[in-house]
Amino acid sequence: MTMEAFGEEFGEESSRWDLPEGLSDGTEPGWLSDGELAETRGRVPMLYVEALPVRVEPDGRVASVGLLLRGSSTTSLITRSLVSGRVLHGERIRDALMRHLEKDLGPTAFPVLPQSIVPAAVAEYFPWPDRLHDPRQHAVAMAFVVPVSGECQPRQDALEISWLTPQEAAADGIAADMEGGRGALLRQLLHHAGAL
Repeated sequence: MTMEAFGEEFGEESSRWDLPEGLSDGTEPGWLSDGELAETRGRVPMLYVEALPVRVEPDGRVASVGLLLRGSSTTSLITRSLVSGRVLHGERIRDALMRHLEKDLGPTAFPVLPQSIVPAAVAEYFPWPDRLHDPRQHAVAMAFVVPVSGECQPRQDALEISWLTPQEAAADGIAADMEGGRGALLRQLLHHAGAL
């Protein structure tokens, strides 16, 4: 059976969903208005991607890891963070990951994604105190270790990026600077990359 039988041209896939005519409220397709986002966060888990940018040696060993410094959306404190963001309706995981890497690290970071997008970890955040915590919502994040080969220039709400050795990044003080228990996720990603 061919893909044409399902109403699609073989090899031609759209990464965007078109809204039915008359349903547009002025927001970009895939985005929720502030009110819709608040209501949705109260009803269903939100899907996120998170990424730990790394620089690797020629033999593939992790030489350094990049942690962002940004203002917290929940506490207004300056915290360390991974690259992170929501997956939009109709957006492929690869596209969401690339969008957030470019948004946070700039267009010249040159992330290298594998052919098959398989997360290094899956993190579940709850709106009540737990190992991983996000007071706004119940969220599920697919977390990746992503080598970058270019120059990282933090943009938008990211203030700077600090490059640390894996051992420095795994220190208790760094974990304490990360919001919502993400220090535990950072250590899990470092173990997955064979850096600890």
